[in-house]
Amino acid sequence: MLALESISLNYQDKTVIDKLSLTINKGEKLAIVGASGAGKSTLLTHIYQKLSKDAALCSQSQGLVDALSVYHNVYMGALARHFWLYNLANLVWPFKRHLTEIKQLCDNLFLDVDLNTKVSDLSGGQRQRVAIARALYQQQPLFLGDEAFSALDPVMASRLVELVLSRHETVVMVLHDCDLALTHFDRIVGLHQGKVALDKPARVLDAQQLGDFFDENTVSVTP
Repeated sequence: MLALESISLNYQDKTVIDKLSLTINKGEKLAIVGASGAGKSTLLTHIYQKLSKDAALCSQSQGLVDALSVYHNVYMGALARHFWLYNLANLVWPFKRHLTEIKQLCDNLFLDVDLNTKVSDLSGGQRQRVAIARALYQQQPLFLGDEAFSALDPVMASRLVELVLSRHETVVMVLHDCDLALTHFDRIVGLHQGKVALDKPARVLDAQQLGDFFDENTVSVTP
C-alpha cells in the first residue's frame, strides 16, 4: 500500500522524523506506539497525505464544529460523496436516509445523545466518539487514527477499536494503550526520536516487552 524510504519530516523547524523507512501493507492492522514527541502524529499525518484518496483520518484535534449539531458533524464525513447543492439542502433539511444511518452509527458507538445536540455541549468522550463517527461515515477502506480513543475508558475503547477494525480493510492507529495494541492489532511499530525502534508482529510481543520498550525510550529530543 505504501513504502516510505528514508524519509525525514520537520515540525516547527525541528526534525521529527529522521531517515525513517516503513512499509504498510494492504489489509494490515498496524499500531504505532512511542513516547510523547517520538514523531507518531507527524508520521501519521504524512501517511494520510500520501493515501488521502482512500483514507479517513481521525486526528487528535478532532476538527469538530462546535456550533453545529452531532448530526451535521458526522455528516461531514459524507460531503465528498455528494454534490454541493445536495449537501446544502441536507444542511437545512436533514434527509431521512442520513438521519437513520447516522443514528445507527451513533448507537453502534454507544453515543446516546440527541442528534440535534450541539457538539459544544458534549463531554470529551462524547466529542471523541463524534469524531470517530465522522471518520467512519467517510466509508473509506483505510482508517487512520491518532489517539482516537484516549478519552474513553478501557472497556469502551476496546469495543470501539473492534468496530473500527471490522469496518475497514486496513487500519493504522497511533496508540498509547499497550493492551489495545497487543490484543487488537497484527503488527506494532514503535518510534523513538523519529526512527523505527521496534517493528514486530503483535503475537510475538507481550505486555512486559512493550512496557520495557516504553521504559527504555521515554526521553525524546523532540517536543
